[in-house]
Parts: sequence; C-alpha cells; structure tokens
Amino acid sequence: MAGIFSLVTGRPGLSGFGSSSTAEQVTEGIDASNLTAIITGGASGIGLETARVLAIRKVHVIIAARNMESAKEAKQLILQEDESACVDIMKLDLCSLKSVRTFVDNFIALGLPLNILINNAGVMFCPYQQTEDGIEMQFATNYLGHFLLTNLLLDKMKQTAKDTGIEGRIVNLSSIAHLYTYEEGIRFDTINDEDGYHEKKAYGQSKLANILHTNELSRRLQAEGVNITANSVHPGVIMTPLMRHSSLLMNFLKMFSFMIWKNVPQGAATTCYVALHPSLKGVTGKYLQDCNESPPSAHASNELLGRKLWDFSNKMINSLSKA
Repeated sequence: MAGIFSLVTGRPGLSGFGSSSTAEQVTEGIDASNLTAIITGGASGIGLETARVLAIRKVHVIIAARNMESAKEAKQLILQEDESACVDIMKLDLCSLKSVRTFVDNFIALGLPLNILINNAGVMFCPYQQTEDGIEMQFATNYLGHFLLTNLLLDKMKQTAKDTGIEGRIVNLSSIAHLYTYEEGIRFDTINDEDGYHEKKAYGQSKLANILHTNELSRRLQAEGVNITANSVHPGVIMTPLMRHSSLLMNFLKMFSFMIWKNVPQGAATTCYVALHPSLKGVTGKYLQDCNESPPSAHASNELLGRKLWDFSNKMINSLSKA
C-alpha cells in the first residue's frame, strides 16, 4: 500500500527521488564526461530520453538501434539541444543473434572504452511469431539478444574498469510485468512453442528473465572480483511506441488508472539514476523502481532458477551458432 501511495503522490523514497522525478533531475550536477555508454533501443521512447540526458551529462552515447533512420533523427534531436554532445549510432537488431555478434564486432573495432551498458530495447504484447533463429519474438528481443550482447561485451567492460579504475555499470530494463508470467516462471521446455502462448505472459516471462539474468550476472561478477555492477529497473507505466500492439487497450486502461502513469522524462529517471548516480556505487543485483530498491517476485529472487536460465540460454545460443 505504501508503494502505491508513493507512486500516486510522487513522494520521494530513501534515495531522495520518487515516481515524479525526471531523468534530468536525478542526474543534475553529474559530470560524466569520461564515460562511454551503449543504449539499446535508444532511438525512441524512454531509450531516446535516456540517451539525451546521458549526452547532456557529457557521456559519449552509442545509440544501438534496429531502425537507422530513427536513430539518425534521434541523434539530430540531441545535437539540436546540445551541439557539443557526443553521440554515435550503430545498427543492432536484437531478434537476430547474427546482428548482435556483428554489432559487437563493429563496436570493438572502434577501440572505444565501455563503462555503461543499458539494455533498454524491447517489444511488448506482440502476437506469436518467431525470429529468424526460430526463437519466440518477445523472449528473443527482450532477453536472449541482450543476454548475448552483454556476454560478448563483458571483456571490454572489464578491461575498461581495470584500465580506468571507474566502476562499470550494466542496467537491464525489466518491468513490474515480471509478476505476471507462466506458472513455472520460465517455460524452458516449450519456450518457442505457439501452443499455450499468451502474449502478456510471454512478455512477463521475458521481463522475469531480465531480472534473473541481472542477478546471476551480478553474482558472477562479484565472485570474480570485477568492478562492474548489474541492476534491473522497472521504468514505470508509460505510453511509448513499445505499446503499439496494444494501444487501444492501454488507452482504455489509462482512463481508469491515469494517476499511476508516467511521462517519458519520468520513465527514464530510474535508468539514468542507476547508470550515473554516485549513491549507486557498489550497489549490485538489485531491482529498482521510482529510483528506489524494491523487492521483486519470488520467481525473480530464485537463485536456482537464475542459474538454470543462464545455462539454458548459453545452450540455446551455442546450438543456434552450430546450426
């Protein structure tokens, strides 16, 4: 009940920020001119706002996007506001494992450091379909593509953290929708099956996978003694292009729940807070919403489930690579 009250009223939590805080407010006064960040899905919605705010805080921003025309427009919007901003765009289609590998190869070839990885891109409530790799679309785009991307970029992030002494940060966008998934949490045995597919539970499954991935990655990084944190965030309920498959439903629901919806600057706040704020130094393996830690579901807190998903994901990727 306290959480709902804080959400509706915007009352700040222990961090000093709350549901009404914006991305600019939570990063005010931060000079991040020595940092480089990759933001997936940074060409629209809260991804674009995240890119914009990090850019005005002097981060070298790499917008990774499927639609390069939208990415070019996003870059121009940012440069129109701040012509000194450092923004590059690169092609990335997360529903294609080949595209993920090509993106990483192209990024590594640039010789840039990598301090921050924000896995923001996603699809939501889409009808059943499979990717070119034969993977269910929401699981592939929201989770598996990011899982592979993160693993392939980890060595670069580790080297950057070692060379600079600056903590690396990985931010995975999840959702409160992780609470609404299949009974077993992850449908390991039928992950790509159309039979039993439910577009909203499949979305919840992918968002649960984001948290499980984050927590297992955090445990592994800590065990290795690496100066990189990994946290997951719920941005809030926001009307963005992500909801294109259910816009009529969402507009209807918004009429009856308008008090809990956020605008885009508010929706990007938690991501920017976790990516840049000094108070998050050393904080890892947490789930945050409204710029404050929040307890995730029992499934999301299940370490055994997280390890099983990690192994399952690697086996799936390896089998597809050999196909």
